[in-house]
Amino acid sequence: MAALVSPSARMNRSESRPRHPSEIVQQIPRGSLRGMRVMFINMPLRESAKPNTPPQGPGLMAARLRSEFGAEPSIVDLNAYRIKDEDAAARNLPHGRHLTLREARELIEKHISFHGEPDVVAFSGMITTLRWQKVIATLMREILPDVFLVSGGGLATEIKKALFTSIPELDTISHSEGDDVIVLITNDVKRTRHLPAARRNASFSPSGGYVVETDGRRKFVYEGNRPARLDGLPFAAWDLLERDALGNPVLEWYIETPVWGMEANNSSATPFTMRRSLTTVSSRGCPYACAFCYRGAQGERFYGMRSPEDLAKEVSWLKERYDIDFVGFPDDNFGVSVDRISLLPKTLGPLKVRWGTHTRLDEADERLKDMAEAGCIYIGFGAESASPPVLTAMNKGGFILKRGVVKYDGFEFPKTMVDGIENCRRYGIHSNCTWIMAYPTETLHDLKTSVRFVLWQIEEVTRGLVPGSSEYRNAVASINRRMFVATAYPGTAMFKDLRVQKLLSQNFGIVFENGEPIWNGALEQYVLELDDATKVLVGPSGEALNFSDMPMDTFLEARDHVDRDEIEKVLDMRG
Repeated sequence: MAALVSPSARMNRSESRPRHPSEIVQQIPRGSLRGMRVMFINMPLRESAKPNTPPQGPGLMAARLRSEFGAEPSIVDLNAYRIKDEDAAARNLPHGRHLTLREARELIEKHISFHGEPDVVAFSGMITTLRWQKVIATLMREILPDVFLVSGGGLATEIKKALFTSIPELDTISHSEGDDVIVLITNDVKRTRHLPAARRNASFSPSGGYVVETDGRRKFVYEGNRPARLDGLPFAAWDLLERDALGNPVLEWYIETPVWGMEANNSSATPFTMRRSLTTVSSRGCPYACAFCYRGAQGERFYGMRSPEDLAKEVSWLKERYDIDFVGFPDDNFGVSVDRISLLPKTLGPLKVRWGTHTRLDEADERLKDMAEAGCIYIGFGAESASPPVLTAMNKGGFILKRGVVKYDGFEFPKTMVDGIENCRRYGIHSNCTWIMAYPTETLHDLKTSVRFVLWQIEEVTRGLVPGSSEYRNAVASINRRMFVATAYPGTAMFKDLRVQKLLSQNFGIVFENGEPIWNGALEQYVLELDDATKVLVGPSGEALNFSDMPMDTFLEARDHVDRDEIEKVLDMRG
């Protein structure tokens, strides 16, 4: 078997690199896709969290198909629904449960009845949505046996051709950025839709893509890439979510749910509230290479950004159309360009809209002044660990440790992290740190270092406040105390670590060949378990997956303290 490819999914093409998809798109006449219907299906994410970010990718692709090429896109957002009933209560889901498959089918059938039968159905979702994509693909073949079925986004980008093995109903997978590719796919489908269903597959030719043979049937792979320009792309077609086929105000649900904060239940915490919020991406890719992170669907390390002027146009539009008072830029790394940030006070500032984003703690320097003047009140930092050795193992040490360490209460904190948090307070920006526990090489002392840093943050924000007062309680609640469990995702440097691969083989039976995983039932079962990064993964043998240097009983005890929001008890642990 080939790495991440089943025996029946061998590549059948020359090794020459394809043309950039934007070059091919330029040859497609504007308005030439009129009459073509494209239905995007956004898959559910963590059931324990309230959905707070509408599907940006489908929204952007739908807007471009419609405004530039005249197609008729629509969106079914399965992630938007959280049903509160007895079942949700019994499963301890305070925000409600996902739709059942029967309910999803009812929604999809109603959607098709309202919008018309689509020519293309495109799935969107992270690697954690494999289980949903499998069942929805089967459902779609029952409803529309001859529809052209595509999977794109994070799952398709990480798994690539092997996804045909897990979801044989698929016609196509599209990996990496899909802005141009969705246009190519729709145009290619248009060329063959007049043919009888039995002849379409044999006649189909993927523009800029290639053909693979899977179980005797031709399948197609499209290789996405960055659009020629990020400025000037049409803004996400949020109007497609304003009302679903059942009459639900889906977009309003998102707007009324805070992007960040305790109510969002997404490891963010804020001392402020937002009444109406939406998100948009200001940059793609990330120039850094953290070992646990996979960024293939959004440009990998190829960093690109929109101009301050283009951002201001969209924020102004969102404010006018949807009466928002907060905008989230959930970029991988907003703060890379100091020059761009220096222009924000003149572009975003006059709009008087509060906003937040993500960046790195080593970038939380004087550039925060311009961000604050432009309306920034929140920055999420992927701190991940406060332990220098663990940060080094994560490939974060070179930037975070460049200023040395600060000794505090028997621990050593990276000075860059301390300075970043203090600089945020200096400029009136709330900082929120996310954390990962049980990363490879992490000892109990390393974990205690992270816990002590969290408690130091609490000490800083409560300084001068009366314990027990509402102000004190709000300040404590504004500091994130949750931790993710270190999870090895296919395609990451962490997944290629020999120690990690040994544990994955022992616990899940995953097979590696020349350092690359073989896509088989064991690896598929592992991916199916990747639905919530806060849980401890347990293999078929019943053994918990613990990548750290902590003994298993120590790891499980520490995780129990975190889950119970009793992280202080970690400091009292012995091991």
